[in-house]
Amino acid sequence: MTDLRDATCVACPAQALAVGAFDVTDRPRQDTRYDPGLGWRVHRVTGAPTCVHPYRVGMPPGRYASAGEPLPSPGDHERPVPTDEDLVLPDDVTLLEAWLIATVRRAPANELARTLRRAEERAAARFGDRDVLTALRRVLSYEL
Repeated sequence: MTDLRDATCVACPAQALAVGAFDVTDRPRQDTRYDPGLGWRVHRVTGAPTCVHPYRVGMPPGRYASAGEPLPSPGDHERPVPTDEDLVLPDDVTLLEAWLIATVRRAPANELARTLRRAEERAAARFGDRDVLTALRRVLSYEL
């Protein structure tokens, strides 16, 4: 796997841990809460660092750290794509980048500019201009 720091959220364990040292789930859940002391999400029961955006980390959901599931071999799986649920504007600012990426990846090419304008407006209404600008800069530097 390649360096995932640019591809993943700033609150992802892939920012600091090697692939296999964290689990991947299909989405944020109540049992995977962000731990500000660690800087990433942790599963409440297993204690394993957990990535909640398989389409960002490029790996299918799996209990790689907590249960020792084998890592997928490059090319052995399709890269996960954002789901309809990933297109729901989050309430948590730590999930804003992932929402923007899902929005960009699911937008038809001829609608990208309009989609970005709408996404920026919606996000700014919930999170404020500063958080949105920071997220947009990070997302667009990687995605475009």
